[in-house]
Amino acid sequence: MATEQAEAVRAGGSAGKFRMLHTMLRVNDLEKSLAFYTGPLGMKLLRKRDFPDGKFTLAFVGYGDESENTVIELTYNWGRDQPYQLGDAYGHIALGVPDIYGTCEQLAKQGVKITRPPGPMKHGTTVIAFVEDPDGYKVELIERA
Repeated sequence: MATEQAEAVRAGGSAGKFRMLHTMLRVNDLEKSLAFYTGPLGMKLLRKRDFPDGKFTLAFVGYGDESENTVIELTYNWGRDQPYQLGDAYGHIALGVPDIYGTCEQLAKQGVKITRPPGPMKHGTTVIAFVEDPDGYKVELIERA
């Protein structure tokens, strides 16, 4: 079945019209997270909505309109006072940046935690760095020309 689906994608079938929409992260402090993503990382708050019956808020941030760009959904569950367990299956979000060294210098000046300074990746030549958001999620920065 999976092979048939892959063939349909290559042949331009309906599965080929799929598009990545968003990645969801659960956050402990929505305002801190919004400040991180819209401040140092330069994203825009695209929309935010409270769901009183479900006792949660969704906030979507990104670099452009959701109709054409993949975004991040920040989910805040009201009343939660314990940090989330990030688990060992989650990896990171990746952002392409120009001048990774200058970018990291500016982020550090803004108090962003740089967990891996910029430099070539192990066993490769791509220049990367890692930063951490307020909840401990890793964000990889990849130098793009």
